Parts: sequence; structure tokens; C-alpha cells
Amino acid sequence: MTTDGVLLLGATRQTGLEIAKILRTRGDPVTALVRPGSPREELDALGVTVIPGDAFDRASLDAAFTGKHFSAVISTLGRSSRGEQTVDNEGTCNLVDAAKAAGVKRFIVITAIGAGDSRKALTPGAEQFLGKVMDRKTLGENHLKESGLAYTILRPGAMISEPPTGRAFLTEDTSLIGTINRTDLAGLAVDCLDQEDTIGHTYSTLDKDMIGLTGL
Repeated sequence: MTTDGVLLLGATRQTGLEIAKILRTRGDPVTALVRPGSPREELDALGVTVIPGDAFDRASLDAAFTGKHFSAVISTLGRSSRGEQTVDNEGTCNLVDAAKAAGVKRFIVITAIGAGDSRKALTPGAEQFLGKVMDRKTLGENHLKESGLAYTILRPGAMISEPPTGRAFLTEDTSLIGTINRTDLAGLAVDCLDQEDTIGHTYSTLDKDMIGLTGL
């Protein structure tokens, strides 16, 4: 079956844009679901197919999958809200359900250290500042885990926008906290597409030289 490549959410900036760059550099087709009015110039320059949609609007998600055969979904969405709904919870659940309904098997989501069983890694300052956010990310993670999709969950620590160091790594040690460059995180996410042994796993993602550094 001909594939339409990856459906990417959060592609207009930061980690999502870095993922789009890596995928396009290696020749993979990429479709980005972008809210109307969001900047798309960099995606257009990369040759990314841009379609309108919103994680809070299930109908727009279903429309994005219609007539397409995506090999995977990657979501870097986080922290935005609409009324009582948050993209970490309701938005992620909508996307998971739409992907499952469309028959897409592979799903990679980027959440954060502090979600789920990594809550103990948070410093007291981070717990006070981010506790409710992590509660919502945990709900989104749990929905993905229960969906039956071939998932991988990546939990970065604090993120910075610096050149890649090549020192980033995946770990299932839920006690670690630290920092990672977004460019390196993007590389790990793309690597997971090619590594079937990451399916069904949840990883913290850190830079070996920045373990313990968070700013909180």
C-alpha cells in the first residue's frame, strides 16, 4: 500500500518543526495538521503538505485522515487549552481516537517528565508549577496506552532551543530529570519510527550532559 507518510501535529514551531525538517531531509512525505491562521511558511518551504485542522475538533481530525494512508502520527502538542478542555488531555484523546478509527497503527506522542509514573522525578518547584499540567498529560498518555495502537511515549525534561549535541538518550528510569535540546528530541522521535522495539514503551528523554538541570 502506498503511504502518505507521517501526520504531524505541532509542526509549526519548536520540536514539531525540527521533526518535519528531519523527515523531509530524508525524503519522507509529511502532512502537518495546522490550525487556520498559524504560520506555515517554513513548512511550505520544506515541502510539507499543510491541511487545516484542530485537535479540539474531532470532525476536522476525521477529515484529515479521509482518503489518506498515513504510516504514523506524531504529536508534539501541549499546554494549550480551550475553555475547560486541554490539548494534553482532550486534544490528545481526540487525535488517538481519530487515528484508530482511520486504521493508523503507529502513534508517537511527546509529553513530559512528570507525567504518569515519572511524577516523582519533579523537583518541588516543578511540582508546584506544573502539577496540574502533568495530571492532564497523564490522562492523555493513559488513553493512548489503552487504545490498542502501537504507541511510543517520549517524556522530555526541560527543553531548550540549541544546536544538537548528539548526547540525547532514551531511558525507562522514571526517577531522572534534566534538560534536552529540541533538535535532539526531534531526532529521537524520528528514530523511534524505525525502531519497532520502542513500541509499547514510555521513555524519559534527556541529554547525558544535562541530567539534573531543569531551572525549577
